Amino acid sequence: MLVNGKWTEDWQPVQATDAKGGFVRQTSSFRNWITPDGSAGPTGEAGFKAEAGRYHLYVAYICPWASRTLMGRALKGLEDVITVSVVEPALSRQGWQFGDYPGATADSVNGATYMHEIYTKVAPDFTGRATVPVLWDKQKQTIVNNESADILRMLNSGFGNLARNEVDLYPAAKRAEIDAFNERIYPNLNNGVYRAGFATTQIAYEEAFADVFNCLDWVAPQLEGRSFLFADHPTEADIRLFVTLVRFDAAYHGLFKCNLRRVSDYPALKAFCRRMLDWPGVAATVNIDHIKRGYYSIEKLNPTRIVPVGPDLTEIF
Repeated sequence: MLVNGKWTEDWQPVQATDAKGGFVRQTSSFRNWITPDGSAGPTGEAGFKAEAGRYHLYVAYICPWASRTLMGRALKGLEDVITVSVVEPALSRQGWQFGDYPGATADSVNGATYMHEIYTKVAPDFTGRATVPVLWDKQKQTIVNNESADILRMLNSGFGNLARNEVDLYPAAKRAEIDAFNERIYPNLNNGVYRAGFATTQIAYEEAFADVFNCLDWVAPQLEGRSFLFADHPTEADIRLFVTLVRFDAAYHGLFKCNLRRVSDYPALKAFCRRMLDWPGVAATVNIDHIKRGYYSIEKLNPTRIVPVGPDLTEIF
């Protein structure tokens, strides 16, 4: 963690807890928006105009929040517009690190060794965790945004004709339904698995565990008889659901103690994941080796750091 721009201690999975010992997630710090004409977005300042080659995305394959943005980039056809760096899967003592593990990359834009160096380049006195995703502006040499929900929205509409717009991740007619869905699955499922895995008391764990499986039991019937949640193609609601489901059997079921059922035990959810993986561009954003190696590198949860051999995606879906 950074305190006033200085790395002060080894990386820890839990930086804050509530009164019950529950996991509390850090709030994102950079909230500017890219727009087609450079005008200001819902938060932050103006001056971030959509331009091919100007922006760079820092991601981790293990991280579901980062994977949202990587998937959005693919679905909107922005691979040639926005460049990408991928951190190594195993968390180092200083957090996310660039390197040469298969599937990871060096930082070709800023030459950083650790992700926290990107944060202090912009804010030398930054205090907090250096998280991914990060959307970087090569022209202004600054972080545009590090909130995955914002980045996904701007990938959908912020790049105008630079994007492939036949896939609308946030269709106007369905926005109220998508927002309501997102508000329900975020605390109970997306963050619920983390609340279970990083709980520091039995009561906090059991509350999170119940939320996770109540949510899965609620979602599964909604996908019976339909391909996707709100359209004939994936929307951001499908992305938000999928990034948790695709990690569930390989990591959350065992390591995070979410072991009542597997996603592969829900026929509708299993079929949904298969459809998502078959959608053009999606499978390339999923790296099951990084997912397993990354989660099982968390020493607090897995002191031996032994990575399970199975399952792979073909065994799950």
